[in-house]
Amino acid sequence: MLRAALIIAAAAAAVSCSSKPTSPAASAQAAPVSRVQKTVAGEPLIGPMKPVVSVKDLMRYTIDPLADNIFDAVTWDISKKGTVHVEPRTDEDWEKVRIGAITLAEGIYLLKVPRPFAPPGDENNSTGPNPPELSPAQIKAKLDKDPVLWEAKIEALRNAAMEVFEIANKKDVNALFEASADVDMACEACHLEYWYPGDRAAVDEDARQRARFEKSAKKKPETKR
Repeated sequence: MLRAALIIAAAAAAVSCSSKPTSPAASAQAAPVSRVQKTVAGEPLIGPMKPVVSVKDLMRYTIDPLADNIFDAVTWDISKKGTVHVEPRTDEDWEKVRIGAITLAEGIYLLKVPRPFAPPGDENNSTGPNPPELSPAQIKAKLDKDPVLWEAKIEALRNAAMEVFEIANKKDVNALFEASADVDMACEACHLEYWYPGDRAAVDEDARQRARFEKSAKKKPETKR
């Protein structure tokens, strides 16, 4: 089943279901305040944008749950019993996809607002020998070194989400399957850059094997629910 590890994306410190929830106030205490905040047109914002939570919390409680509106909408469940193809069938199904796409496209821009990468005291799984994840400090160092790359990852996910929105308006199931894969790849590309870069080789190999398996499955008759 096609699914993103969530999120963002670009969220270098992406969701960890095992991490303990923290209060918004505590997560935002260490958040830096941006110097000059303006719109794309160069006009000042109506008010300052102050983050409420960390990147990790933003992924867990906003971006990831709404991205599932896209990932759960069109899937291939392949087993020995055959292939079950899930797809949007009603207006309500397609509306749920649109909600996920727009929330993802707008919400990912919140990563442009400087904020902590993890709640206070949360160092990700970054300790011990050969840790699988980067620490918040390491992630920040990567962003500070190349902020253009950070913005590029954000834009890539926004573009993929808007692609899904346009497809949902057309109710094109086949195109939605491919577009959801684009969202998945945009998310994973960011994770591999900022969250678990050591997994790049394993993830690339898994993607190759999955693509080969799905291509083979599509050639067989489908069993629909």
